[in-house]
Amino acid sequence: MTLPPGQRAVDGFPRFGTHLHRPAPPVPADPVIELRGALAEAVTLSVTDIAEMPRQEVRADFHCVAGWSATDLLWEGVPFKTLYRTRVEPLLRADAPVSHVYFEGLDGYRSVVLLEDALADDVLIADRLDGQPLDSDHGAPVRLVSPGQYGYVNIKHLCRIEFHTSEPPVTDRWSPLAGHGRARVWKEERHRYLPGRVVRPVYRTLIGPIRALSARGSGPTPR
Repeated sequence: MTLPPGQRAVDGFPRFGTHLHRPAPPVPADPVIELRGALAEAVTLSVTDIAEMPRQEVRADFHCVAGWSATDLLWEGVPFKTLYRTRVEPLLRADAPVSHVYFEGLDGYRSVVLLEDALADDVLIADRLDGQPLDSDHGAPVRLVSPGQYGYVNIKHLCRIEFHTSEPPVTDRWSPLAGHGRARVWKEERHRYLPGRVVRPVYRTLIGPIRALSARGSGPTPR
């Protein structure tokens, strides 16, 4: 098995995220995803409606920026490309070419992705993992799955997608640990300023504690 630079396989799929000190957000009775931004009109789609669109399975590894990888996961959902082509493109303003996509989850976590990365063939709005509906640990009711990017891009509990003509403001832009703008795992784009090789040794020491914290269901874990 070949993993991206600096990654090590772990057993299972640990719960991850910066919000492990809080419980996962409750799933709304009728969950929806809001589509906003450079559109002629805003749209709100029910998760049920999205689930009825043409679906796809993607078998892929999941790579956390902290250096661990959960391998051979089977995701199922709607390709983001399908959602974009059928529900978003017809509403785009002619004077507003989209370059970036903003994703937000019910837990308040956010990521920004270049449109060309979001339109990759293996990017899903996923609602199932290994043949089962997503649970709260892994993003119920639906989540973004982008296997070619680090976990911090893969927003859980997805509730809002915005389409922008330039990169939206990044709140942690000047932090040494600010996420890379593309976060491609095979290029080891972990952080905006620090080379991947620099942080590898530090992250390697965290894999054991991350597993322990995840097993106890408490304590923050990097996405």
